[in-house]
Amino acid sequence: MSIRINLDVELAKNKMSLTELSMRVNVSMTNLSLLKNGKVKAIRFSTLEAICQVLGCQPGDILVYEPTE
Repeated sequence: MSIRINLDVELAKNKMSLTELSMRVNVSMTNLSLLKNGKVKAIRFSTLEAICQVLGCQPGDILVYEPTE
């Protein structure tokens, strides 16, 4: 996949666990774990917005496009 997920980086910057993020954005641990590990094909804008609000970041801090050759 040419989209890299940097959720773990943003969690580390905020010294927050995946469990805490899950509770604060009301998204299951399973879904956040799948997102963090790049195992999802889509994300709802409302979920992305909630994650960015809690972590104080921009969508581009979490999702990064890396072209494949």
